[in-house]
Amino acid sequence: MSEHTEHEHHHGDLKGKNLIITIILNIIITVAQVVAGMISGSLALMSDALHNFSDVLALVVAKFANILSTKDANYEKTFGYKRSKILAALFNSSVLVVIGTYLIYEAIIRFFNPHVIESNLVIYMAILSIVLNFASVVLLKSDSHDDVNIKSAYLHLLTDVMTSIAVLIGGLGMKYFGWFWIDPVVTIIIAFYLIYASYSLVFESIEILMQSTPKEINIEKIKLEIEKFDHIANVHHMHVWKLDDKDIHLEAHVDFDADLPLSLTSKICEDIAVLLKEKFAITHATIQSEFGNCEDKGLIIR
Repeated sequence: MSEHTEHEHHHGDLKGKNLIITIILNIIITVAQVVAGMISGSLALMSDALHNFSDVLALVVAKFANILSTKDANYEKTFGYKRSKILAALFNSSVLVVIGTYLIYEAIIRFFNPHVIESNLVIYMAILSIVLNFASVVLLKSDSHDDVNIKSAYLHLLTDVMTSIAVLIGGLGMKYFGWFWIDPVVTIIIAFYLIYASYSLVFESIEILMQSTPKEINIEKIKLEIEKFDHIANVHHMHVWKLDDKDIHLEAHVDFDADLPLSLTSKICEDIAVLLKEKFAITHATIQSEFGNCEDKGLIIR
């Protein structure tokens, strides 16, 4: 037990350390790109800088949300602060959608009013951004698989690598072919990619906050599995939702076919909870046992 706790503590420290390093790297990229974008006149470089600034914001929010989510539950917040990570993920992904929309607007204006751009500066800054953002992606990759909050920050960084590559290609096109129109085109590509990358995360966060039934859960199948237990006549008034990106909760009423002793009904409810955890990954189940005292037997309350 102590070994497991020590491992989790070490992993948490590593995650925090990686986040701090990534924040510092992205501050460096943002400042460098803003200065270079103003000097070179490149909208694509400025858009990449704006994206990097959103990364800094995303990472700071992610760090704060991770700290907040570990706070203990209390009488005012009986679930604790676990959903702070979902709020952070929603905020971060929504910011990307807003930034992407704004960049499309600016790029359309620039497309019809092309500017001469210092392409060498664009190329150098794009290379710097690729290197530092790739380092950030590597730092957060392992933590992004099982944490929707870190995943949102990781997506920010991953899209930055892609957008910086696009900026580099644009810089090379301007330097060697004089294609200054490519700057707003690259900006539009970056913007659409930002919106595309954030779309699913926005709706995943909203689904959790709306307490929707997780897509991987089939409540009809759960009903059938529970009704296989002895003495269970009916399952009704079921609710299944995600508390955060990991914990799935279920509550339901089960109607027994006889007026059974409390010890027996409690044992059956415990067995149901074990089944739900093993077969459906439901981490917390609240089963209300009944005998002939609920007229509405619908699976859900309409």
